[in-house]
Amino acid sequence: MTFKVRYLSHPQVLIDPAKDVTRWSLNETGHARVARLAASGRLADTTRIISSAETKALETAQPLADALNCPLETRVDMHENDRSATGFLPPDAFEQMADRFFAEPDQSAAGWETARAAQARICAEVEACLDGHTGGDLLFVGHGAVGTLLYCTLAGVPISRTHDQGPGGGGNYYAFDADTRRPGSGWRPMEELI
Repeated sequence: MTFKVRYLSHPQVLIDPAKDVTRWSLNETGHARVARLAASGRLADTTRIISSAETKALETAQPLADALNCPLETRVDMHENDRSATGFLPPDAFEQMADRFFAEPDQSAAGWETARAAQARICAEVEACLDGHTGGDLLFVGHGAVGTLLYCTLAGVPISRTHDQGPGGGGNYYAFDADTRRPGSGWRPMEELI
């Protein structure tokens, strides 16, 4: 198996408290960042793109798939951690809940999916997609929290927010070896792919 595997988080979104978070779209900055990556030709060896079914992930993945003329697959279980129990939270409250989510991985923060459950789910999805993939690079498009949980598994480190992508609204990636399943680095801005 000699191909690159990348996990890309969607970039900045248009926050709309009246809309379900799974249906949020990319904002102007997010769309522009994706368009620059799509136009760069730097992912030319990618033959398969697999995305979460959430709108913001699909709006990231579809232009890349179109530019590369490669199939786009959606996987419902690649969604972000389930936070529906609290609905929209203002930024400060959200950050506090996210801190709890990572700090207490086996406990539900106010009804949120636990970090441990979200980690098992995203890892199972990625492994199912990798199983049998033979040709060309593979790009997963998803979300920051579950992407971080996947990274923790791949890197062999405990769940911790210290491995999260940090502030800025997303649009980061990491790559990992298809054979060893080890990441080469932590999260890096998507612009480094260009």
